[in-house]
Amino acid sequence: MIEIDGQKETLRKKAKEKVAMLPEEYCTRADEQIFRYAVSLPEYQDAETIFCYVGTKREINTMLIIQNAWKSGKKLGVPKCIAKGIMEVYEIKCPDDLQNGAYGILEPKKGCTCIEPEEIDLAFVPCVTCSKDGRRLGYGGGFYDRYLEWADFPKAALCRSAIMEDVIPTDVHDLRMDMVISEEGIFRVE
Repeated sequence: MIEIDGQKETLRKKAKEKVAMLPEEYCTRADEQIFRYAVSLPEYQDAETIFCYVGTKREINTMLIIQNAWKSGKKLGVPKCIAKGIMEVYEIKCPDDLQNGAYGILEPKKGCTCIEPEEIDLAFVPCVTCSKDGRRLGYGGGFYDRYLEWADFPKAALCRSAIMEDVIPTDVHDLRMDMVISEEGIFRVE
């Protein structure tokens, strides 16, 4: 376990360095293609309730997905950190429902309605990096692994191909995604 934690931390550092070097034009083009793939998913088309993180400056621009969900009449939930390693999902109906929260991440304001996991039809999940076989390296807090542990809905990691890895070190607590979406396509995990 200690060895895997060290491997994960080394890979996180390497991935964050790669992200910092990505040209803005590449990120914009990649994010737009990732958006197109995400909203083309049959799971997205059929979903009534979507769970999507709000990307930070160097992450995928998920506002494209969020705005499309609103435009399509879908119920949209975003995560809010409520304690160490614990998050909940709250419905937001417009950008004004967001405020700066934990770790400098936009999160739902007080007063937004909690969405229960069984209401969610599809989740878009962040990562530092991931592999095409659905292995995801998160930021190390365990928020998503804990929340998604009992999830009964499809989970898609969003990741630019320039930072994807062939191998991601994992342990028993790390959940595999059902699919990975990059600008190169949708990689479904068998």
